[in-house]
Amino acid sequence: MNAPEHPPLAQRFLTHAVTNQPPLLGDYDAYATDLPLREALAREGGGWAAREVAAYGVLAGGELMGLGVLANENKPKFRPFDRYGNRIDEVEYHPAYHGLMRTALAHGVPGFAWHHADRPGAHVAHAALHYLHTQAEQGTMCPLAMAYACVPVLRRQPELAGWLARALSTEYDPRPLPGWDKRANLIGMAMTEKQGGSDVRANATRAHAAGTGPDGALFELVGHKYFVSAPMCDAFLMLAYAGDGLTCFLVPRFAPGGALNGLHIQRLKDKLGDWSNASSEMELAGALAWQVGAAGRGIATILEMVALTRLDVMLGSAAIMRQALVQALHHARHRKAFGKLLVDQPLMRNVLADLALESESATALAFRVSRAVDAGNRDPAEGAFARIATAIGKYWLCKRCPPFVNEAQECLGGLGYVEESSLARLYRQAPLNSIWEGSGNVQCLDVLRALSREPATREALFFELAAARGEHPALDAEAARLQREPDTPADLETRSRWLVERMALALQASILLRAGNRAVADAFCESRLGGAHGLAFGTLPPQAPMDALLARAFPA
Repeated sequence: MNAPEHPPLAQRFLTHAVTNQPPLLGDYDAYATDLPLREALAREGGGWAAREVAAYGVLAGGELMGLGVLANENKPKFRPFDRYGNRIDEVEYHPAYHGLMRTALAHGVPGFAWHHADRPGAHVAHAALHYLHTQAEQGTMCPLAMAYACVPVLRRQPELAGWLARALSTEYDPRPLPGWDKRANLIGMAMTEKQGGSDVRANATRAHAAGTGPDGALFELVGHKYFVSAPMCDAFLMLAYAGDGLTCFLVPRFAPGGALNGLHIQRLKDKLGDWSNASSEMELAGALAWQVGAAGRGIATILEMVALTRLDVMLGSAAIMRQALVQALHHARHRKAFGKLLVDQPLMRNVLADLALESESATALAFRVSRAVDAGNRDPAEGAFARIATAIGKYWLCKRCPPFVNEAQECLGGLGYVEESSLARLYRQAPLNSIWEGSGNVQCLDVLRALSREPATREALFFELAAARGEHPALDAEAARLQREPDTPADLETRSRWLVERMALALQASILLRAGNRAVADAFCESRLGGAHGLAFGTLPPQAPMDALLARAFPA
């Protein structure tokens, strides 16, 4: 009797074959595959920079993605002392972080707008570069945003021309040397103190006259800063009380004589996300500094920087939403459930189309605000619009980002919750933008302040809404209702979140209607303004143009 035949040993212990799993997304062109971005860049006046932006799209969807993973897997390390016990206050970053920063600076992510300031649309081009970069990696957004936003403030002080020139460099030099011994400098910002938070008038840091140095009068700063992100910047813009009130100062890491300045890092924050970027607590032990701007006008001076960092934070939230959408769509187009691809299941199709609509409307608003920032110096009406729309957009896009990413995670199921998925990192990052540069309440109060004290901002806001009058009845009704709201001051502050949310939705509707794609614009108006939308994503009405929304979002 013959012995029974058995399959080879390897096959006998093979428990399963891997099937029905999407292929890796791999390298892709983040610009060419993003039709809403390409249209927004052209519509808002930055189309002349399409070649530079397109080149960065290849990097952002390719090698920068890999560097982003490595930079977040290897958090910065604090080195307070050298081996001999000398205080050095250095933060050690992984080479991937340096690679991200070097690439961003070489391609002009923070400096493009200033190097092309004579061309309308330069800040729109900056927006596109920043939007692409922060899809690949968000932790480097903080130093890059500060490098972009410091320029108007440094221009206020001619004695600091050397710092301004080095801040505009496209080189990256992370060496721990005095800023004037390098060809390129990074400039940070530190405002928050323990006792005050967003209420900077409660700051306790004091400035004392300390003679004169090569770049002007010197001051000694004594106090602390509770959140100092990117602490390896070459200098920081800070607020301190001098004799005439809160004043802005530039505080270098190294004192004018070349020794380490009195900036003592106490520790690095152990954060929920933003792992590639170091955030620190810092004591100012007689740190030498130069005054920037008028004495006693520190808040007004540094708010020029804050206005631009708020724009970059808004763009960062739009970028996170875009990247989460790309991941969800790629997965759904390759994964089957109950006999169909996920993307062909009616309910999943609704979710994905709703996310695509939200992402496109976020991008549209962020780029419209970028155009207002760009034109603000030439056109007072655009400047007034930028003043209020930046706060509106920063509030709303940052609020929409966390639930958006969570919904995208759910499209992947458990895979969306593990560290091997970029969505886990995006989800940790998403809440930070609503905290950075003023929380949601601060933005809403800023909107109310602009409406009540700056009539031009209100006029600019409603002029923008009126530009689409007659295009959709839901927007017409919303705009009429919003015009009445600021004239009913009872409980207006308590209701301000609702008001700012409705303003944001109305602005998005107006922009999309004038952009010319009726399928997208009508779907937005009917779902966001017309009451045909639930509280969760995936509640578009059945007649919504889901095929059109998905086709625009990301090519199959």
